[in-house]
Amino acid sequence: MSNIIEITSFDAPELDIYARLTEAQLYNKEFPEKGLFVAESPKVIERALDAGYEPVSCLMEKRHISGENKHILARLGDIPAFYAELEILTQLTGFKLTRGMLCAMKRKPPTDAKEICKNKSRIVILDKVMNPTNVGAIIRSAAALGMDAVLLTPGCSDPLYRRAARVSMGTVFQIDWAFLPDDSLGEIKALGFKTVAMALKDNSVSIDDPRLTKEEKLAIIMGTEGDGLADETIDNCDYTVKIPMYHGVDSLNVAAASAVAFYELCKKHNEIQI
Repeated sequence: MSNIIEITSFDAPELDIYARLTEAQLYNKEFPEKGLFVAESPKVIERALDAGYEPVSCLMEKRHISGENKHILARLGDIPAFYAELEILTQLTGFKLTRGMLCAMKRKPPTDAKEICKNKSRIVILDKVMNPTNVGAIIRSAAALGMDAVLLTPGCSDPLYRRAARVSMGTVFQIDWAFLPDDSLGEIKALGFKTVAMALKDNSVSIDDPRLTKEEKLAIIMGTEGDGLADETIDNCDYTVKIPMYHGVDSLNVAAASAVAFYELCKKHNEIQI
């Protein structure tokens, strides 16, 4: 097949997109219609394809040409499919984490946050969560535990960054998400959502408070690593919720806290809806 091309040197220009362009360069904020992202691992690539993302090129270990993931290669069509021996590819930072396959894909036009909130009852708002690992893990929990959408403030890491998408196991392509404009909490409340600040405050309600379950629409707001939510944000929310903890532990990682919150605040509500 003429589109399957061997790479013999780490310095090959075909590897620039995978080895030398930064996430910001791929994002291409100045010309977003030309934006790209790199999907890592066969599972993430396949879920991106299922969601309709258009591939540009792929890079893989030689074994994938005829190995267990050859069906993904077939789905990619006639785009350039670069391959190399593992000794060449291991010079790429983190390549061993990719399960042997990377794929550059075109970004879709940004989704309007208000639009994805239509007909939704449980959403999460991430406020300045900057670590892509945490963003990916939160999105995976949101998808698995019954949340309907994820909204992110401008200070958050991009869900399509390689690490975020990989940690999410491709669930970034299975749940609606969008970036919010600045100072948009009032707009979310205007859509009928009651807002829940996840914060370590004494004047809070229990996470299993029945009032939360009965709310038709809830927006769960989670803050940045370390500092959490700003006091002003907490004061503007309808509820403040703290997860009970034991053995002197004073906080959870934001990704771990998200899983607890999503499970508790979605389970009874979803049972009612069913």
